[in-house]
Amino acid sequence: MSGLVVVLGLGILLLFLVGFYVVTQQTAKIIERFGRFKKVSQAGLHWRIPFVDRIAGTLSLRIQQLDVKIETKTKDNVFVNVVVSVQYHVHHQKVIDAFYRLQQPEFQIRSYVYDVVRARVPVIKLDTVFETKDEIALAVKNELSEIMDDFGYSILKALVTDIDPAAKVKASMNQIQTAQRLKLAAVEEAEAEKIRVVKAAEAEAESKALQGRGIADQRLAIVNGLRESVTDFQDNVPGTSPQDVMNLVLMTQYFDTLKDIGLSSDTNTILIPHSPGGMNQVSDQLREAMITANAIDKVQKPNINNNRQPPT
Repeated sequence: MSGLVVVLGLGILLLFLVGFYVVTQQTAKIIERFGRFKKVSQAGLHWRIPFVDRIAGTLSLRIQQLDVKIETKTKDNVFVNVVVSVQYHVHHQKVIDAFYRLQQPEFQIRSYVYDVVRARVPVIKLDTVFETKDEIALAVKNELSEIMDDFGYSILKALVTDIDPAAKVKASMNQIQTAQRLKLAAVEEAEAEKIRVVKAAEAEAESKALQGRGIADQRLAIVNGLRESVTDFQDNVPGTSPQDVMNLVLMTQYFDTLKDIGLSSDTNTILIPHSPGGMNQVSDQLREAMITANAIDKVQKPNINNNRQPPT
């Protein structure tokens, strides 16, 4: 008899221990008694009546993300794949609705995302889809929040994470952008070339002006120098005429020119005639010019003196 009592006591103790269960953090367990909802067990240690109460299911209270990929077309008849990421979680106070009212909440969320995206994208063009993706995401969130809240699910955020047109469409878009940028680059290059040409013309005109001014100043300096040389030569050498001085200056410049040509290593100047005989001819021509000038001067001086005598 005592042994039977011990066995019954151990059996009851075992049944009692079997009734304990643990619920982890951020989860909830649904307890049913004979198929009817009994309670929701939150995180911690709990006890149920063995063989009477059972754990019907477990719900995660953590934030979950569902990525939905939708193929649709835009207003300009371009097919695109839009990826919408929906972040949601089970509301702590609506665990019963979330467990009993929806069997597969992911399918419900997908259906509503399909409906919103395919209602909005076909009425806008492809370029506008990229610009209004935040508006599409907000519309998805508002639609889901209104519907899913009745089923115990809270929608935190909806994000349009990817808009992927067909490969040929992306290639054509890249070609368009490349052509536009090349056109802009050509315009900028033409403007730069125009500025270079204008600046070069202005620089050349300024250079020509400065060069002409320099030549004029050089010639003026030569004339002034010659005038001073003639005056000084006449003052220091009595009996010389301006023609003598000019002949001497001409000879000096001639030999200076020969000296400059001889010092240049890459000159290609040819003097014709220019030989020892030619030098003699040049010298004779200069000498004859000087003699002729002296003779003319002697003839002109008596005539000038006779003209200056007073009449008798």
